[in-house]
Amino acid sequence: MWLTGALIAAAGTMVYIELGTGLPRSGGEKNYLEFIYRRPKFLVTCTFSVYALITGSAAANSVVFGEYVIHSLEMTPNRWNTRLVGLLCMTFCLLAHGTMHKFGLRFQNALGFSKLLILFAISASGLFCLVGVPGFAVREGYEKPRNFEWDKMWEGSRRGVNAFVTGMYSVIWSFTGYANANYALSEVKDPIRTIKRAAPLAMLFVTMVYMFVNIAYFAVVSKGDILESRTIVAALFFRNLYGPTTEKMLSIFVALSVLGNLLAGQFVQGRVIQELGREGILPYPSLLASNKPFNAPLAGLFTQYLVSCAFMLLPPPGDVYLFMISLSSYSSTIINTSVAIGLLLLYAPTYRIWEWNPPFRAPKAIIVLFFLSNLFLLIVPLIPPSNGSRVYEHLPYSLHVFVAYLVSLIGISYWYVRCIWIPRKKGCKLERHWMLQEDGVPRFVFKEIPQE
Repeated sequence: MWLTGALIAAAGTMVYIELGTGLPRSGGEKNYLEFIYRRPKFLVTCTFSVYALITGSAAANSVVFGEYVIHSLEMTPNRWNTRLVGLLCMTFCLLAHGTMHKFGLRFQNALGFSKLLILFAISASGLFCLVGVPGFAVREGYEKPRNFEWDKMWEGSRRGVNAFVTGMYSVIWSFTGYANANYALSEVKDPIRTIKRAAPLAMLFVTMVYMFVNIAYFAVVSKGDILESRTIVAALFFRNLYGPTTEKMLSIFVALSVLGNLLAGQFVQGRVIQELGREGILPYPSLLASNKPFNAPLAGLFTQYLVSCAFMLLPPPGDVYLFMISLSSYSSTIINTSVAIGLLLLYAPTYRIWEWNPPFRAPKAIIVLFFLSNLFLLIVPLIPPSNGSRVYEHLPYSLHVFVAYLVSLIGISYWYVRCIWIPRKKGCKLERHWMLQEDGVPRFVFKEIPQE
């Protein structure tokens, strides 16, 4: 499953390198979808604006951060203490990137480096345990794993296609960073050269690390402990190898690596919402587009903060993490499918007038593979799970699918009211003009032009 997820992510990396080199500016999918789907006017921008809030939510990782912090304090994680810590974590991310721009970046990069060290430590320790290096054996009192025995490996597994896709969403969600650089290309020095070189190397490195970390977990932690731990497998890994004292201490380091992930995600997400504000479609565009008062997209970050808080606090316990991952992944799959179709259309005779000629071109077979894999991930979740199998503990199996398409409906409804119904009622049409705000930020503004 991890190899399949890596192949899909690698295909996505190639697709996004082509799009990023062809349109090398901040905004990511917003730019690509607007460039490809130009009619009806503003429909893509309105719909993508709502999706951006969903896919950029920090709720899932904030819950994981909360669970590791509570675990390190030798407390029992529950619905409210983990979410309270998660709320404090999201507030810190908001303040770090919204009011202390340079500090936030430095701290984010430092945590990113520490995360690499932790992953390397897990990989090396697990491999040493697997080959029997002295000093790296599972301690007495903990269940010895038998995860590499063929008759035990698949014991208790769900074999339905719906279960496969649910697991695949979690795997792909781990790889979603392959498109992060595209959201902030305007802030990258020599973006075309950088993304062409850095993205494939990063993808290769991350895939190797993920594979070794999974082998390490299976070598040290039993299947029963993995299933019961849900999101704190790393803590059990260190406990089994180095004892409970080390487990608590290293849980803090794992929590900090999750914090680094959150900071990186919110850094780019604030800029996506800022770019949407500059389009003039969203309410309060001058506020969302502005860098005041701390020379950072505080308004965009705060908007994302409110959405993340709602998604973290509202779902029932036991389902919040999986629901957020599934919703975010399914929404991303809808966007990726549209992007893949659009990129194929750019090579059709009808679209050649747009002169799409990027410095890097993904092979057509890779684009088709990316499209088909995402199409598969769109269709299969609609199939009911097999008897005795459940996607969620308390929620309908297809709730994330329903919510993802509801997001589309909200975006389309907003577009119709904002761009069609209101102008028609006023007897005017909308025209968009470029302007420069008082704080020096350029953005679009809409003007109502009376129709004769």
